Amino acid sequence: MDRKNRTPQGQIAQVVVEFLEVAVSCIVFLKGFYPPRAFERRRYMNVVVQKAVHPELASYIHSTTTGLLPFIQKGLVERVVVIFYDKEHVPIEKFVFKLAVNQSYGSKIEEADLEFALRSFLIKLTVAEPVTKSLPSDGSWEVTAYFRSLPGDGDGEAQLWIPTDTKLWMQPAQITPIKSVSCDPLKMQLYLEHPSPTEPKNLAG
Repeated sequence: MDRKNRTPQGQIAQVVVEFLEVAVSCIVFLKGFYPPRAFERRRYMNVVVQKAVHPELASYIHSTTTGLLPFIQKGLVERVVVIFYDKEHVPIEKFVFKLAVNQSYGSKIEEADLEFALRSFLIKLTVAEPVTKSLPSDGSWEVTAYFRSLPGDGDGEAQLWIPTDTKLWMQPAQITPIKSVSCDPLKMQLYLEHPSPTEPKNLAG
């Protein structure tokens, strides 16, 4: 990816977006949503990962993650979530990347340190299957971003994002931490969310 943006926030946003593209691909592979031939083994950050190669799948993952670049750079993105749904479009599992980019950080970014920290997330994802839930064959999934504040109406890039119609759980989610790291100017957490055992089965829209 082009690393021409030399502000610390621009550099870190580019690394994070590149990482998220690979991580989302790994998550979708982990869940077995597509045949294995839709992916191929690649090495990224010195970790063997599963990268989507099916044209439509790869294009969706690439466009959704790279589309977040200007908003991550400005510190507007709070969470990037890969949501898996049942056939009624009710969420049954969420992989949540919660992130914060220090907007006052002005020093040079040590990309080697940052990549070392992010690599640990990819390693954890490769062994995360035991804490995930099995998915129905007639389900669906999507990438959703949660913003701390909405970009201005004049922001053309913001027009590419549409409000989500994701149904909300009535009870607090069950949270399973997977990995967290603080490597100034980036803080990131990855955790799973599942519906509470007491969650009503029929959610209102």
